[in-house]
Amino acid sequence: MHRPLSWIQPLFAPAPRNLPGLFHTAILYPTRKDLATILKRLIEAKYPLTGASDHGVSEAIYLDDPDGNGVELYWDKPKEQWPLMPDGSLKMVTEQLDLEGLLSLAI
Repeated sequence: MHRPLSWIQPLFAPAPRNLPGLFHTAILYPTRKDLATILKRLIEAKYPLTGASDHGVSEAIYLDDPDGNGVELYWDKPKEQWPLMPDGSLKMVTEQLDLEGLLSLAI
């Protein structure tokens, strides 16, 4: 009997989250509109998200693939919008992503 291909590997246990290894895969989208479109598709498919953040330099959506591996979908903001510290160094943040604002761009 032919079994359909799947991402899920039932013979192996999920990788432990508290040991060294792959943290997640990150996929860069070229524009904010592209990120908005994939977010809309995920919501329409009822695919569970594990997080969404504005990092100051980028906006990111987080989810797990069917094997439980973390996936980050993101776009980089233009460098002129990146937040800077008073000394001119980059200020990285983790703030709540404006999902409604992002979704307003989706096609």
